[in-house]
Amino acid sequence: MSARALMILGTASHVGKSLVTAGLGRIFSDEGIRVAPFKAQNMSLNSAATPDGREIGRAQALQAEACRVAPCAEMNPILIKPSSDTGSQVVLLGRVWGQVTASDYHQRRVEDLFPAVLESYRTLAARHDLMLLEGAGSPAEINLRKHDIVNMRMAHAANAACLLVGDIDRGGVFAALLGTMELLEPEDRARIRGFVINKFRGDVELLRPGVEMMEQRLGTPCVGVVPFLRDLGLEEEDGVAMDDRRTARHVWHDAENATGNAASPERPLRVGVIAVPHMANFTDFDALAAEPSVSLAFLDDSADVCLADVLILPGSKQTLDDLLWIHERRFAHCLATYPGLLIGICGGFQMLGLSIEDPSGVESGGLPRTMAGLGQLPVRTLMRDQKTVRRATGRARLWDAPSFSGYEIHMGETLYDNGAEPFAEILREGEQQPTLDGAVASSGRVWGTYIHGLFDDDAFRHRFLHCARRTCGLAPAFRHVCVTAERQARIDRWAGHLRQSLDMTMIHELTPKSRANL
Repeated sequence: MSARALMILGTASHVGKSLVTAGLGRIFSDEGIRVAPFKAQNMSLNSAATPDGREIGRAQALQAEACRVAPCAEMNPILIKPSSDTGSQVVLLGRVWGQVTASDYHQRRVEDLFPAVLESYRTLAARHDLMLLEGAGSPAEINLRKHDIVNMRMAHAANAACLLVGDIDRGGVFAALLGTMELLEPEDRARIRGFVINKFRGDVELLRPGVEMMEQRLGTPCVGVVPFLRDLGLEEEDGVAMDDRRTARHVWHDAENATGNAASPERPLRVGVIAVPHMANFTDFDALAAEPSVSLAFLDDSADVCLADVLILPGSKQTLDDLLWIHERRFAHCLATYPGLLIGICGGFQMLGLSIEDPSGVESGGLPRTMAGLGQLPVRTLMRDQKTVRRATGRARLWDAPSFSGYEIHMGETLYDNGAEPFAEILREGEQQPTLDGAVASSGRVWGTYIHGLFDDDAFRHRFLHCARRTCGLAPAFRHVCVTAERQARIDRWAGHLRQSLDMTMIHELTPKSRANL
């Protein structure tokens, strides 16, 4: 017998589907139910490495953690990583499958890949009591419905009861709920067994007349109104969340002008992340941003470089494109004379080197096959067809740093020039011998690494901040947060918040016990 199935759909992207799915996963796990997440197709530049070296969407990794199960490629069989407005890299079952245009994927390739999606679902459903499926965007994208494999087609295949989530914080939630239902075909509409209003602020009694009217219009019950929860501290679902991230002008200019503390040694350390167009895994910096001794901003104006104490070049899905953007936006000119701490993560590390060569056109497309790097580190990168995906632990060779853990997800191999010093020695999961990672300049002021997530490690991050503040002439941090230690508590807090907000009795009654249509 296949597992029971509950699907979380949304009226749009970024309404909270991923976090609602994660919270429900923890609730069901707390009840002793063997539950697992599943998203047939995810479009995101935020990804995570599984224990066996596969790549899945970061949201599904969080959901697996909430369900207390190990993440695996079957939880997100298709991961689409955009490389341009019309083209993407397709990752199938954790491995690079190919590069496609949006038109080719939706009109042809998606049908070729759907059998692998169904097989992945069967594999997981055979091992669990309940499957929590997440949709993508909106199920009412009528122009894409014919080849949409992540929303209603998957709901029918899994025989899933569906909840429709709307975000009231952005306004228009009733219109979004009603419009979504009106655009669905009758057989799809019948699968929507309830709706949820998410991110509510205010007096719920003032909302109640609208909820009751919506229940009558939809013929579907409201399963709950979820109040907005501040400082949740769990990563965002996708790149849409970048729209909410404030720039240096808002974070540094306004705050310090208002408080007059720009010259104080107790002021926050100003960390600037250069907002390259194809930024990947921007969640690398969530833990830094959560520190009270840090003021983190994303920089899209090179004039703001001089304000930063620490500059970070983040990971990139299209490293050569973003390197060209850095030159065009005059960031390269500013970095050449930048006196602060300069750090490169993954693609950012590659950019800090002497050159990047792409003889096979893995990323270059119409760009030159060889581009000069920013010249800050004595390394050269050679792009290769194979992607490295590994979890790893390591220890940096700087400032008596503690060990850290993280993961690699990158194309390319970086070679050391004479005299280059590695940043760290790492041990990849599944390997017996350690290897060298990253590089550090002789001054110690510039360093780079392939490891994503090292700032999530509390001990490493606290030591880094201590040394960075000292280097910048600032007083020691007055307080630290423990993101890693608090992570399970954050998931539990979110689950408790949902448990109080949702009618869990109704949700239990919604999940059918019949066999999936597979």
